[in-house]
Amino acid sequence: MKVLNGISIAVVVSLIPQALLGELAKALLPFWSGAATIIAITGLASSMLPAMIGILVGMQFKFTPIQTACVGIAAVCGSGVAQVDPDGGFHLQGTGLVINAGLTAAIAVGLILLIGSRLKNYTILVLSVIVTLVAGGIGWAVTYPAVKALTVWLGGLINGATTLEPVLMGIVLSTLFAFLIVSPISTVGIATAIFMEGVASGTANLGAVATGFTLLIIGWKANGFATSILHVLGSPKVQMANIFSRPITLLPILSSAAILGGIGGAVGISGTPISAGFGISGLVGPLAALNYEGWGWSTGNVIIVALVFVAAPIALGFLFTFVYSTLLGWVKPEHYKLDFE
Repeated sequence: MKVLNGISIAVVVSLIPQALLGELAKALLPFWSGAATIIAITGLASSMLPAMIGILVGMQFKFTPIQTACVGIAAVCGSGVAQVDPDGGFHLQGTGLVINAGLTAAIAVGLILLIGSRLKNYTILVLSVIVTLVAGGIGWAVTYPAVKALTVWLGGLINGATTLEPVLMGIVLSTLFAFLIVSPISTVGIATAIFMEGVASGTANLGAVATGFTLLIIGWKANGFATSILHVLGSPKVQMANIFSRPITLLPILSSAAILGGIGGAVGISGTPISAGFGISGLVGPLAALNYEGWGWSTGNVIIVALVFVAAPIALGFLFTFVYSTLLGWVKPEHYKLDFE
């Protein structure tokens, strides 16, 4: 749970700048050259996610600055965010494999706890060497290939659903991505790996949208406005620890996603490989749908997109909050409480 909490906070810190400003800056780029700087630095912030995961996981265990920094280095090594450039140095792109960054951070934490205070005055000289080579090396050479293979397999499984009838495909993909968006697995990484396109991408994106709005509504009383809106404007991944500690909290999310995905499949909501994993943050999903071939910015299309991306998920969020919280009492707002202190 401490590792998942660390990942959740890291997601907020590293990904929110790009989620809020990325698409806006791209839209402003033809008219304002300064937007390129915003795109660059928010993109760099997102690539810092593995380092933030390691540091914030270390803080969860109340490590010393040296120990925390060691976990951060190990997490970067295991994430794959930095690939060796044949011409020298490293090529930094994307966020890496979030799940392996978290796994490597956990290995580093275990190693540091095992070492304890045995190094004494030699800690500053030796600890970073041990953690980097052992935990970072395991993440780099052992777990990364395995996790990457798992990601590819999962992508192939999801790709199989794209051959289904549109409404059924929408239900399946939306539900799958609703689960993935609250897991350590990168929805964007999966979608881009299998080049998810068209209605498959659009309905997968709706899974993230449904998750964001449902979490906003069902946890409102416990989290208040500022924290609740993170689920929509940022990423629902902030709920990872809560979801995994109490799996029944998935029910409102998956129920909402299934219906919204079916609606999206019926009306043909489409998207790109990049938009599939983003939800509505930065308006990535709605803009991709409107700009997709065969759609366009007609009044009718704008209304359809507004209904599917905003009105419907809000209505479904209230519906399943009533069903699972008020009527059945299976979940409570406190189950979705977030604490970033």
